[in-house]
Amino acid sequence: MLAGIRFCLMMGTKRFYWILGACCLLLVWLWQLPCLFVEGSDGFIAVIPARAGQPFSIHFIHSVQRTPVEENLQINGARNGFDLLSTKYQSFGVGLPFLSSEGDFQQQGDYFVLGNMDRHFSSLKLRTGTGTELSLDVAGKRYPLYSLLPSGSEVRLYIAPWYQRIVGYFIRFA
Repeated sequence: MLAGIRFCLMMGTKRFYWILGACCLLLVWLWQLPCLFVEGSDGFIAVIPARAGQPFSIHFIHSVQRTPVEENLQINGARNGFDLLSTKYQSFGVGLPFLSSEGDFQQQGDYFVLGNMDRHFSSLKLRTGTGTELSLDVAGKRYPLYSLLPSGSEVRLYIAPWYQRIVGYFIRFA
């Protein structure tokens, strides 16, 4: 009888260690999981798991031309930065691409589209502005940055391990 109880305790202990080990591996995996961070001056606006090739877009009203602009990007294959795929806009002007050396130019209805831009960024810094209506569409959700932050605020987009959210939280309140 005592041998049976010892055997059950041993089996229970082994299961406990297996479950504990699996939980530790899951935590290590989550800890290292690359995420897209959208960060404003007051903290994180969004933290989204980063999938290679995941598309997202930045929308704003051009400060000079006063027309809408959409920049379409994706998370690169290494999940450590971004690739600019195309820019869609309504009017030519300062700061808007148009050279054939910058990509494939075409007109789609009332819009001009410059595709195959082959531009790469490790991070992006955006700034809200009066009347620019800066917003971000990612993972099926729109983030109206212009209404979440004061005009003139910097917004950073970058890819980093998930644990940086926790570290950033503690640093902010230290």
